[in-house]
Order: sequence, then structure tokens, then C-alpha cells
Amino acid sequence: MRAWIAIIGLLALGGCASDVPVEQPSMYFSMAEPGAKLDAQAAATMISLYRKNNGVGAVVIDPELMRVAEGQSQAMASRNKLDHDVKAPLPKRLQAAGYPSTLAVENVSAGYHTLAEAFSGWRDSPPHRANMLQSGVTKMGIAASYAPNTKYKVFWTLILASTEPRDRLGVPLPTGLTE
Repeated sequence: MRAWIAIIGLLALGGCASDVPVEQPSMYFSMAEPGAKLDAQAAATMISLYRKNNGVGAVVIDPELMRVAEGQSQAMASRNKLDHDVKAPLPKRLQAAGYPSTLAVENVSAGYHTLAEAFSGWRDSPPHRANMLQSGVTKMGIAASYAPNTKYKVFWTLILASTEPRDRLGVPLPTGLTE
């Protein structure tokens, strides 16, 4: 009798659990849809955890880097071309935006529909992995642009940078000093 009561109780609890919707993590949201919004904070968290697991510091979202990344992704999407220099080389784009970077690296890619896919592609590519693990960067901007009538559909840009003053060798200067 006790066994039957326990089974009925478990079935009742199981029925309650199925009514609760399971929310998909934002890193799995498809960017290959009109109006899709990239969760930049999820990207920053994912990249920061990856960096910490590999012995380098976390990064935070920088609004200006977000705008520069968005411009690059949109330029690639509008031209249906995967290219770092489609608009201009990164240093020129940062300079045009008035961004005072002292160190900056960029990953671009296309064809990945989710943040998880883009991250995995970058992680599995030695030059892109090196950029994600670049020592000294503290800020990031990321964007994904959807272009339905293109080969790749989604164009990605990740910019990692620092604005800390550096010496001629690229070593950060102690706070308050300039060379």
C-alpha cells in the first residue's frame, strides 16, 4: 500500500514539474532571425570564465566597443563578406570612434547561428583562441548581424581591448604614470 502511495505521489509531482517551462540559455538563442538580440552580458560572462580558467583576467562590456563591433558586423553583412578590413582595419575603426585603446584584438566569423557556436569556433581556432586569451585586455564589445540573403546569414565581431597606458614595449604602466 505504501508503495502505491509513493508512486501516486511521484506521478503527481512529475505532473507539476512538466507544467514549468524550461527557459533556454541565451547563448543558444538563434541570431539567424529578424530582430534577434544578442545577450552581450552572457557573452562577457562566458568569455570571462574562459579567460579565468586559462589564467587571464575577466573582461567587461564597453559601450563604445559594442558600437564598433556592431559597425563591423553590419558592414560584413551588408557586403556579404567575412573580412577584418571590410570597413577599415581595427586600429582605424577604433581611432575613428575616438576609442583610446592601447591594446586591441578582434575576432570575426560568419555562419554561426548562436553565441555558443561562435564561441566554440573561436575557441577551437588557434589565432582566435589567442585573441580571446590576450593578456592585458579588460574590455569587450560583441555583435552579431543577421543578413538573410547572404551565404552565411549571421556575421560576428568580438573586440577585446584595454585603455590602460603602456610603455614602448606594451607593458602597462603603474596607475598615474605616463611615458
